[in-house]
Amino acid sequence: MRVGWAAVLTLAVLAGGCAAKQEQPATVVRARELMASAEGKSGDLVLRCEPSDADVLLDGVEQGKCSDFSGVSRSLRLHDAGFHQVEVKKRGFYPYTTYYSPSGARVTLNVKLRPLAPEGGGAP
Repeated sequence: MRVGWAAVLTLAVLAGGCAAKQEQPATVVRARELMASAEGKSGDLVLRCEPSDADVLLDGVEQGKCSDFSGVSRSLRLHDAGFHQVEVKKRGFYPYTTYYSPSGARVTLNVKLRPLAPEGGGAP
């Protein structure tokens, strides 16, 4: 006789249900905590930058290049409520800094970094 996986799973659940109440593993407790914290406001930040290889920092921690967060499926996801510092920078350009508070929506941020030296010339 062949027993399917669903039958084995049902037996395992029933056998576990008859035993004394057991403590939940730490991983289950942590998963529930994460799910509860995810219920707060979150947000997706799409970045469109010139130059596209500029570095992106979130709250002072490097997240990758601007091009890593330039599409709908490739956005900077913010899950913590409150203001976050978003910085875009590249050597040879003035840095760009702004603050963003997740609102539950997707936001597109267009950033054009200005070169430190004027284009087409430098000091004589």
